[in-house]
Amino acid sequence: MPESLREKESAEERSDRQQRHEGTQPSNNIVSLISQFADDNLTLVRNISTGLAVVGVVLISRSIKLLTKFQAASEIPAHFIERNVRLCAKVRDVKERGLEVEHVPIHLPLLSSLLSKYKCANSSFMLVHLAGVELTPEGSLWLQKNLFPAQTVWIKLISREDDILHCLVFQNRRWMWSYCINEEVLRLGLARTAPVVGLLPDHRFYWSLHKRLHRAEVRAERKGQGLWKQDTRWERVSKAVRDTALFRLVKRIFKRS
Repeated sequence: MPESLREKESAEERSDRQQRHEGTQPSNNIVSLISQFADDNLTLVRNISTGLAVVGVVLISRSIKLLTKFQAASEIPAHFIERNVRLCAKVRDVKERGLEVEHVPIHLPLLSSLLSKYKCANSSFMLVHLAGVELTPEGSLWLQKNLFPAQTVWIKLISREDDILHCLVFQNRRWMWSYCINEEVLRLGLARTAPVVGLLPDHRFYWSLHKRLHRAEVRAERKGQGLWKQDTRWERVSKAVRDTALFRLVKRIFKRS
């Protein structure tokens, strides 16, 4: 009786092993076929992988406007402005209303050339206003002297008003060091702080921007820079004397003589 049970168990084990072998054999055959195909067509597989990667980069770039050249303020996505994205631009002219700039998108040698074929070659300029700043006439002259055509600047989007972008404008000075032009004109006394158009006090960026610009204006006022410059004591005394009636009378007497 025990021998018959052992024979029965061994027969069942052999049957189970045979079934498992038969079940795994097709999957092993599929894997070996795929591996063999990949080995025989290595160049094709690499080209397909590269093509899929390029297509993926193009789709991602187009979806996030990474390679898009903006021709007007209205073309900039709303979430760019909400997140205060920085854009690279080239200065074209300095106007009374602000800076005329040309957007410079991120350049990828192959993809940028492919996408540019389907776009208009004509370039239009965007108007950028220094956010939170009211320039004096001297401030406008300073901008014209310090911002040259084709010079590269970075604009940090703050808000949009019709066709005008209100931005913080950054310019490189030495190597990787840059400075904010909005703060610079305030620091030199060439402008006054002004409300930022389109930015409400409950916005996360409002108070930090206001504090930043106000600090630059206070510094100019303390140093007597630009429009905050005060006359010396001698200049005030001389002006007071010239404004007196006695001085004007003496001046008329000498003129007659």
